[in-house]
Amino acid sequence: MSSPRPAEPALAVHLRLPRRPDWQEELRAAEFERLVEAAECELRAAIAFPLARPHPGTFLGRGQVEEAARQVAASGATVVFVDAALSPVQQRNLEKALAAKVVDRTGLILEIFAHRAHTREGALQVELASLTYQLGRLVRSWTHLERQRGGHGFLGGPGERQIELDRRMIRARIRQIRKEIERVRRMRAVQRKRRRRIEMPTVALVGYTNAGKSTLFNRLTKAAVPAADMPFATLDPTLRLLDLGGGRRVVLSDTVGFIQDLPHELVDAFHATLEAVAEADLVLHVRDAATPASEAQAEVVRATLERIGVAGPERPPVVEVLNKKDLAPELATTITPETDGSRVALSARTGEGVDGLLALLRRWLDGRRSVRTLRIAPGDGRTRAFCHEKGEVLAERWEDDALVLSVRLPDRLGGRLVRRGGYDALSED
Repeated sequence: MSSPRPAEPALAVHLRLPRRPDWQEELRAAEFERLVEAAECELRAAIAFPLARPHPGTFLGRGQVEEAARQVAASGATVVFVDAALSPVQQRNLEKALAAKVVDRTGLILEIFAHRAHTREGALQVELASLTYQLGRLVRSWTHLERQRGGHGFLGGPGERQIELDRRMIRARIRQIRKEIERVRRMRAVQRKRRRRIEMPTVALVGYTNAGKSTLFNRLTKAAVPAADMPFATLDPTLRLLDLGGGRRVVLSDTVGFIQDLPHELVDAFHATLEAVAEADLVLHVRDAATPASEAQAEVVRATLERIGVAGPERPPVVEVLNKKDLAPELATTITPETDGSRVALSARTGEGVDGLLALLRRWLDGRRSVRTLRIAPGDGRTRAFCHEKGEVLAERWEDDALVLSVRLPDRLGGRLVRRGGYDALSED
């Protein structure tokens, strides 16, 4: 087994925009530095520059480039992360001027995803995003030899010295990956169709990265999804069955977190995963309600949901889960009659308020089910077992020669019951 790659010394370059308040600047800078650390780099220094207009050749002004070069020399950084999207020309010119590798915000996020993708599907999606981004760039990243270390990052590897990219090879690989991801999409579509046939609603957890989705997912399902306090702790999608009692069951889906300026390459590459959100029956938008940036983060999530098709009258209902009530006790729950637009305040860490979320999910499911009164023949244990397994039996009594059940069943499953000889029975289909 190869030893882990040592942390690469890094310099972070923050940009202060004229119309951005100071508190937003501070939060964005802190978030960017956490991204650098999540890429397994050692942050040696950080520098902030005011930027009114990007320079076409180097993005930064001449004096700013000179100051960044001094910081690189003083800190010993070998890679410089710039919190902006750089053009290939700007990236190359900065690398020459700073005598260090330069990675922009998009490249940094892709690097983190390359570290965190553990499933075959996740690795394919990250590779597709990386190759799409790198096509047309002269960077030290994807090469023939890079595949030997099993990654597609930007910070090292045995192919580091090979600069020239074989574009035809990259395009061929992109076509191959897209075909494989399309197979994954078809498989997911079959699985969703099967769940719908047996009336298994899907509830998708979405939210800004590090908002507490995985912590809530683990508490609800008793799962053990990694829930580290870092950006993009969860990358590969996870599905678990959540039993709410009374025959109420849903499939709960944990998804990758969103972030400001999420690269469009990643949104496109992860469409096979994110489309599960668009086709969910209910979306739980988990928010870190204890941060001053909560509303700004929520806007990022809403905009990303619109990009993947969760918009318009056909979209699923969305419930906002205001997480971290333990840090913000003033958070309050508001439930709407139609579920959509409801807000549930809770703490995924302590469990406070989680019962309120479970109650909302039960009520939402009950709204999708109808109460039926059935007359079942005395010896028809199959129909009785179906009612207990798939629905919620509200009352059960003997009346004359029949077992009379009052049962709440999903509307779609209720269609499987037929009238036969004066009794209700489960059809043979």
